[in-house]
Formats: sequence, C-alpha cells, structure tokens
Amino acid sequence: MSAGVFTAAAVAGLPEPVARYFRRVLPEGQTYLAAAELLQEGEFLLGAGPRGWRPFRARQRFRARPPGFVWEARIRLAPCVPICVRDAYERGMGAMRARLLGVFPVVNQTGRPELNAGALQRFLAEAVWFPTALLPDQGVTWEGLDEGTARAALTDSGTTAGLQFRFNEAGDVVEIFTPGRYREVKGGYVPTPWTVRCLEYGEHHGIRIPVYCEVEWGLPEGPRPYWRGRLTAVTYEHTG
Repeated sequence: MSAGVFTAAAVAGLPEPVARYFRRVLPEGQTYLAAAELLQEGEFLLGAGPRGWRPFRARQRFRARPPGFVWEARIRLAPCVPICVRDAYERGMGAMRARLLGVFPVVNQTGRPELNAGALQRFLAEAVWFPTALLPDQGVTWEGLDEGTARAALTDSGTTAGLQFRFNEAGDVVEIFTPGRYREVKGGYVPTPWTVRCLEYGEHHGIRIPVYCEVEWGLPEGPRPYWRGRLTAVTYEHTG
C-alpha cells in the first residue's frame, strides 16, 4: 500500500470477511479520508413506549487521526421545546452535554474513564461512515472470529475500544456488537450489551457506506432500541 492510498492487494493478509469488506466498500486507489462531516435525521428515544420517540436533526464531524468526533443534535421534545445535545470524543476524552431549550443544562459529563471508553467505541463503530479509518495502518487491529465475524480494536490515549463486526456474504457490515459498552445509570456507568444494525447502504463520493442504522441497548428485560437515523449528506476531507 502506498502511503495514504488504498489498494485491495494490501488487505489480503486480513481475516477474509474483513478483506472482503474493504474490497467492497473502497475503490482501488481511494485516498485516505482525514475527516468527514455528516448530516443526519431520525428519531431518538426519550421516554417509554412509541410516544417516547422524538425527531432529531444532527451534524457530526469526525477526525480520523487522532480519532475524534463531535455530534451536535437538536431533539424535539415537544413543539418549540428542543433539547440540544453535544456528544464528543476529543483529545482522548469523552464528553456529553445536553441543554433544554439550548440554555438549561440537563446533562454535563466529561473525562470519566467509562465515558472515554464508550466514546471511543462509538468512534470505532461509526468509522464505517469513513472506512479508510478502519484500515490496519490507521491503528485498528482485526481478529477473525468465524467466517462472518471479526473483532476490531483501537487504542488511543491509554483507552482501548473493541467491537465485533458481523459481515454478510457480499462483504457489507450488517451488525456491530459489544457485550459491554458503558451505559449511564443514575450517575454511574454499567457495562451493557450494545448493538448497531446497518440496514441500508448507499454510495457517497465513490465509497459504499451505511445510510440507515438503528442502535439498541441489551437490557435485562430485553432489547431497548434508542436511536434510528439516516444520513442526508456526507462530505469528506482527504489526506495530503
């Protein structure tokens, strides 16, 4: 692999489902992506039952190396009553802030080891939106688990994140899973199964990425979906 350019031959030593994934989603000669900006819309669960789903719009910015992101969303709690959320991983630290009406703080957490780990796991999962960041020379290690599953791991600023990626026969990532992502519960953090499902794919700037996903926690009483969203725009910044 020449510096900063993808070649299919360079992934031949990876577990087969992983190599097949890269060959499917990245064209030969694809320049590595330094940054990405995504616009999203969808629904976020803020209460119990179907009425708990609230519409949101968000802008998310990623930096591949060092890994980082900022997700800024406006969730409509009620007509003319928004919650403004900022979820981030910057300089090795996770941070989560939410303000009612954009003014009154309801969540303000930063710098806890559990939050750092959960934010880095989120970055690793969402790197499917700018997949050159998942290549081995970007710091990601891959371990094959079976014919359709592999484990990816990424270390940054002393924190290591690991996730299981499940691929279909064509090579698309269809599910991302960990048995223990930290979930906030009454001011503390509890390791909880976490699943991302990539349900629709599309092509942006020649790169194949998921365009509709759903996310859920695996609670003792059963699965609890809490995020479902679609990409509405994608912009990439290339290296070099």
